[in-house]
Order: sequence, then C-alpha cells, then structure tokens
Amino acid sequence: MKEYKLKGYRSLKKDNYLIDYSKELNPRQLEAVESAEGPALVIAGAGTGKTKTLIYRVARLVEENIKPQNILLLTFTRKAAENMLKRASMLLDDRCGKVAGGTFHSFSNMLLRKYSKFIGFQENFTILDDSDSESAVGIIRSGLGYNKTDKRFPLKSTITGVISRSINKNTDISEILNTDYPHFAHWSEEIKLIQLEYQAYKKEKQMMDYDDLLLYTEKLLKDNDELRKKISSYYRYIMVDEFQDTNRIQANIAYLLADEHKNIMVVGDDSQSIYSFRGADFRNIMDFPKVFPRCRIITLEQNYRSTQPILNLTNSIIENSKEKFSKKLFTKKESSDKPVYIETQSPNIQSKFIVQRILELREEGIELKDMAVLFRNAWHSDDLEIELGAADIPFIKFGGIRFTEASHIKDLIAYLKISYNSSDTISWFRILQFLKGIGE
Repeated sequence: MKEYKLKGYRSLKKDNYLIDYSKELNPRQLEAVESAEGPALVIAGAGTGKTKTLIYRVARLVEENIKPQNILLLTFTRKAAENMLKRASMLLDDRCGKVAGGTFHSFSNMLLRKYSKFIGFQENFTILDDSDSESAVGIIRSGLGYNKTDKRFPLKSTITGVISRSINKNTDISEILNTDYPHFAHWSEEIKLIQLEYQAYKKEKQMMDYDDLLLYTEKLLKDNDELRKKISSYYRYIMVDEFQDTNRIQANIAYLLADEHKNIMVVGDDSQSIYSFRGADFRNIMDFPKVFPRCRIITLEQNYRSTQPILNLTNSIIENSKEKFSKKLFTKKESSDKPVYIETQSPNIQSKFIVQRILELREEGIELKDMAVLFRNAWHSDDLEIELGAADIPFIKFGGIRFTEASHIKDLIAYLKISYNSSDTISWFRILQFLKGIGE
C-alpha cells in the first residue's frame, strides 16, 4: 500500500538516525534528548553535560524533521548559543545552524523590530547601552534640577541601576532603595519622577534600553492574542538554558512563547543560582512544575568534571538547602585526594597562608598557570593581591579590577608618587582634578 505523508507535519516515528544517541549519551541525558512533546524541566548538576545534552537535543529535533527555524534556543549569552549551534552543525549537518538561537535580549530585539507597530514604535528604534542610558538619565536629572539640589543626590549611574533593578525584580523603587540603597531612601519620590520622565523621553525619541526590550516583548505577547498564537505556533520547540538565572520577565516571555503547544524545555540547576543581584529569580526554576503541572522532571547527576571526594563534599553541602530538587552527583573519576578545610584567624593570615601554599606547590614543580584562587566577590581578593605583590608572584585577575587599579587607590598612590617625584606630571594631573575650577 502506498504511504502518504503531509508536508510540514512531524513524523511520529523514525526508524534510523544519523547519530547513535544511546551510545553518545548517558541514560538521563538520552531521556532529556528524546523528550520532545510537552514541558520538561532538566535539573543539570554542575559538570553533568548540560551543554552536550542541549546540543544533542537540537540535532535530534532536526533529525525528526522539525524545521530548524521552528526551534528556539534561548541562552544566557549570545556566544553560548552560537557555540551550541555550531557544535550541533558539526555533529549533524548545516541545518542546525538555521535554528533560532540567542539571548532573551537579542531575540526580543528581533521580534520587536518585526512587530514594532503593535507597541507604538518604529522599526528603526535605537537601543541604548548602559552608558547611553546613564547619559539619558543624566539629562533628565539635570532638567529637573536635581543635580543642583544636594551634593548627596544619587549619581546618574546609581539612578539607572535602581531603575533597572526595580524592573528586573518587579519591585517598587521605594523597596529597592530601602533594601539596597538605604542612604538614598529619602529620594524615593524624586527617583520615581525621573523614571517616569525617562520612560517618556525614550518613547518620544524612539529609543529602548535593555530592560525595555524585555518589557515590550512581554507586553507584545500578553496584549495581542492572535499575534501571540502566531508566534507561539511558529516556535514549536523552545529550550531555555541557565533557567535559574532568568528574571521574572524572561520567564514570562518563555511561558507566553510556549502558550500554544507547551513544548518547552528549561535547563538549569537550583544550586547554581548566583545572579540575584541582577534580578535573577531562582523561584522560576523552583516553580516551573507549578506553572506546568504535567512537566517531566529529568535530573542529570553523572559528573564528568570532578573527582568523587569533591562531589561527596558538594553533595553534603547541597543537602542542607532548605528548598531544592534532590540530586546526588557521582562520577567514575576516583581519587585519594580529599578537599581540605582551613580556618584562619583573619583575612590577612588567610592570604599569607595561600601565598605560602603557592610557593610550596611551585617548589614541587607545579606551574603558576595551573593554580587558581576562587572568591565569592571580586573585591575579596584585595588583601591577597597585596600579599602576592609582596612575594613577587605574578597573577591574572578575572572579573572586577585589580586592587591597585581601583580609582580611589590610584588617587592615593598619585599623592605618594609626587611626594617621591615632583616631576610626575601624570600624578599631578590626577590630583589636580579634585580642585574646584580645574576638575569637573
């Protein structure tokens, strides 16, 4: 009997695949890759092959005759999306490169330009970067006369930060000030007025900042039912990476995009939520099963990065979390070396101990480039940087700026330099900037 197949419809079965998925993936990764229809939450512990799983799922969907342009991959950075799709193309073929991929901001930018008339903007609206946003807020601040009101009135950069945090956390400006900027809490009404003027200014000048890209996309999808159905039907399979680091607006956008089909897979780890200061809300990943009660929960636990003693330690720490998705990381990598906990009497003693240990390891033949020191915050390294300098140990700092490169430290050093060398014109120039009538 002759078999007929309607074009554009997904084949329910495929007898053979170009990729041997069961050979390349562990059982839980394979489960995630083969999960196509309906909502799915993938809890991916650190080092468990999250990226590999997403790459193979893209390839699998393409192999199952899903049109690449109907697949949407949303990632934390644009580079991550580009890398995943490039690797998927190398794994399968060039069709994977046609998958729609990018950050929430880049996707929103594309969508808003395409449907700009629905939100009262022209297609050629301008996007303000952080510096541009501060300049715009500065213009409004000056126009309202707040730059002359009080020397303690928040700077334009601070105001921009407050407004952005308020939007990303979906929290009133007064609460943001009370929690994060208590010394500016009495300027609440003035900052609210600046925000209103800022919004009107951008609309008039046909400009959006990064937060607007998300806000207007959410509004576009919420307020236009037919358009939302059209967009949702087009992007039939949605994947969101690092879901624990999304804010409420981004999560809502993802839910709205999946409104017609519910084919949404979010991947992340509740134990790795570290961007709350940017507005990320770990409740997004915790509450996903409530938003989609029938979602499949898949946990990736096999670690490919660490040794078992390290994982035993992390498992015991994670176990103490009050709210979590249960997981127990394991690996085939065995080691007799166990993590060591050192407690010191002060930060400076800690720094001296680290320097001493670095020197000992170097004597044992371990190169400096193979050593690393991790900190929770960039500024926590200040004391260690001083001790490393005193010991003539070269280092590279990733994230933040070096202690000696901080503005206030450079100011102090400039004074010391001219006391030592009165002909140091660069240091003189820096100091003279503080004098009224010379500096700003």
